Amino acid sequence: MKRYHLLSTLLLTAAVNGYSQNTAKPQDTEFYTPVPEVVNPAKTIFSDAPPDAIVLFNGKNLDKWVSSKDPSKPAAWTLSGNYVTVKKGTGNIQTKDVFTDYQLHLEFKIPKEITGKGQARGNSGLFLAANGTGDGGYELQIMDSYNNQTYTNGQAGSIYKQHPPLANANRAPGEWQSYDVAWVAPDFNDDGSLKSPARVTAFLNGVLVQNSFELTGETAYIGKPVYKKHGASPIKLQDHGDPSQPISFRNIWIRNLAQY
Repeated sequence: MKRYHLLSTLLLTAAVNGYSQNTAKPQDTEFYTPVPEVVNPAKTIFSDAPPDAIVLFNGKNLDKWVSSKDPSKPAAWTLSGNYVTVKKGTGNIQTKDVFTDYQLHLEFKIPKEITGKGQARGNSGLFLAANGTGDGGYELQIMDSYNNQTYTNGQAGSIYKQHPPLANANRAPGEWQSYDVAWVAPDFNDDGSLKSPARVTAFLNGVLVQNSFELTGETAYIGKPVYKKHGASPIKLQDHGDPSQPISFRNIWIRNLAQY
């Protein structure tokens, strides 16, 4: 596992050293090797919320979610059965409540009839702490990486543009998949400087894909990641807006670890 952390750190350092605001391109921070090993995930999903969990989505309503474009408005995604599906063009949605340290469970499904390739194949994202109304925050990538090549620090299970997953544990499109995440929020000094970085441990379909990884800032599509002082933040799900058929989510719950 250490070789991924060392290599990604060296590559990120090289990208940062050569970074210029005027010449930066998305490709500057896209890495294609080493390729994470494919690991067959567990056949079942552990999904029951423990007694102290807050259920963020139970399949019945989106009462705990709002529009990221305008948090005064309700989330506009589509409810059907016991799941919610991205309604393209309506924008991201985020939790009404804000959090610092937590344990999160979330299940998602890439459509079986998915089209496109690379980053345009079932792209979404779980923003572990949202910041602002756009795509600010810290993104754990969601997309179809079952049999779909893209840059390794942009495939499912990656901390987007920062760290590739330790393994490729994706299920085939059309199957429900799960994330289980332990998030430690960044801490800031009064002057806005960073006191301690954010850390994330994540399991995709029961397979460890991030092992207490220290983030170097908020995820960024172009350029280097940076930290900007913030406090407790909502959790956000992304409407990526690509032409692929939209992703569905179900059974989302959280345990607030700040009290422990």
